[in-house]
Amino acid sequence: MAQYEYRCDRDGALEVSRPIGTAPETFECPACARPAPRSFTGPMLSLTPRALVRAVDAAERTREAPGVVTAPPPAARRRTTTTNPLHRKLPRP
Repeated sequence: MAQYEYRCDRDGALEVSRPIGTAPETFECPACARPAPRSFTGPMLSLTPRALVRAVDAAERTREAPGVVTAPPPAARRRTTTTNPLHRKLPRP
């Protein structure tokens, strides 16, 4: 079920729950029985996790202005000393 918003000129906004795609263009206001036209609002993006919003925004930015790589990433450093002396006896690749 989806929430649809209608706006009555006299009584203000009202929300109606309907199956997706079945909302009529006008809905009768329950208070005054006048037809209330459907109003379109933005989706409830505030419920989206912040990490997902940042990932979507970053993906959208790369469509218009992709990042340019000027050098390869630095090589990962290998630790030459280990803290546990028994690790030295393990086979190395």
